[in-house]
Amino acid sequence: MSVSVEQIYRKYIRQISPAEQLKLVALITQSLAEPTTSNKTKRNIMDLHGLGKEIWQDVDPAAYIDRLRDEWE
Repeated sequence: MSVSVEQIYRKYIRQISPAEQLKLVALITQSLAEPTTSNKTKRNIMDLHGLGKEIWQDVDPAAYIDRLRDEWE
C-alpha cells in the first residue's frame, strides 16, 4: 500500500508543533542541498566551446566595440 505525501502530512506533520515542523523543513532542505553522487556530473570547461557562436555570426567586432565605447560617453 502506497501512502501519499498528503496522508503523511495530515497524520504526522500537522500534529507536531510549528517549531518541530520548521526543524523538519530544515532537515529536508539540508538533505536536498547535499551533493549526491548521482546528481554530481563532472564537466569540462571545453564542453562549452562554441556555444552561442550563432549570436555573433553577423557581428563586426570593431563596430561592436565602437558601439560599446559610445555608450560610455
